[in-house]
Amino acid sequence: MSTICLVEDEKSLSDLIQMNLEMEGYDVDSFQNGLDAFKIGNKINTYQLVILDVMLPEVSGLDICKEIRKYSAVPILFLSAKGTTEDRIAGLKLGANDYLSKPFDLEELLLRVSVLIGKPVLIKETSLLKIGSKEINFETFEVEDAVSNDSFTLSKKEIELLKLFSEKENIVLSRDEILDVVWGKDQFPTTRTIDNYILSFRKLFEEDPKNPVFFHSIRAVGYKFTNPK
Repeated sequence: MSTICLVEDEKSLSDLIQMNLEMEGYDVDSFQNGLDAFKIGNKINTYQLVILDVMLPEVSGLDICKEIRKYSAVPILFLSAKGTTEDRIAGLKLGANDYLSKPFDLEELLLRVSVLIGKPVLIKETSLLKIGSKEINFETFEVEDAVSNDSFTLSKKEIELLKLFSEKENIVLSRDEILDVVWGKDQFPTTRTIDNYILSFRKLFEEDPKNPVFFHSIRAVGYKFTNPK
């Protein structure tokens, strides 16, 4: 059984995360003070993952991460209310493996935990996606409209983004999560890039782009794809 070290000073959030992790079958040791976590030393190697808040009492998560990286390669997932691209880059440069901005969806947190620990994650595989009257072929990048008989071709990034939305149907995705999955951590486009793609998708797939049925904006978070049959 995998054991996780959770360092989060907000008790209500710490309790919520711990409860959900334990429901997934993990053992969890939790700390609410940065200094207590800092004193663990090389015992950190007994854990399969460290979930680390950035802003902690006495010793910051950034300093704890630097200390851990002196003697351990244990995966580290940062949690932080500071979610700008610069903050994420700073955390990753210190040796963190992933960075999740608050507020976050618990399902997203659990998915990232599974990936970092190495548990298999089942992803729905499909080569076709139907949105309204249009059918997208993920292999050829072609889109065919059953009503007008028109066809057009999408870019690779458009296809990758549509794949993600298809796999995460009805789930709210943050802009940062979309950037991490589709663009990766070696590229740093702005969140406005995502907005532009969504505007394009609405023009292509929505009957009324101003009143979307498929691509929904979730205020202050990101986007959700729904595909009513």
